[in-house]
Amino acid sequence: MCTRNTPSIILTRQALRDALARAGWASETVFNAELALCELIVNAWRHGATAAPVVYFSLLGRTLRVSVADESDVLPEQRLPTDLGECGRGLQLVQGLTHRWGVDPQKRGKVVWYELESLA
Repeated sequence: MCTRNTPSIILTRQALRDALARAGWASETVFNAELALCELIVNAWRHGATAAPVVYFSLLGRTLRVSVADESDVLPEQRLPTDLGECGRGLQLVQGLTHRWGVDPQKRGKVVWYELESLA
């Protein structure tokens, strides 16, 4: 299954949640997938200067792959957040919630992705 969605966090989260529920994923894993998805969309808006990032997700067996494409050529970097800073925690969060993540530069922009495996 592969789905392309609008940049609406609400609609995209719901589509992801529905797909994972149909596949029998545990609620905690679904929550982690949704939270990581939201981080990537917000990063595309905030740092990728893209009002309408393209979101894809696919479920192959027990592996979920979520990709968010934006128009910026600037690759994401993990930063050390300050105690009161608003930025710097997103990629650490994605790394902690998923099994692996990465970035693929494109001719125009980039695709930031993560993979998560169902342990059930």
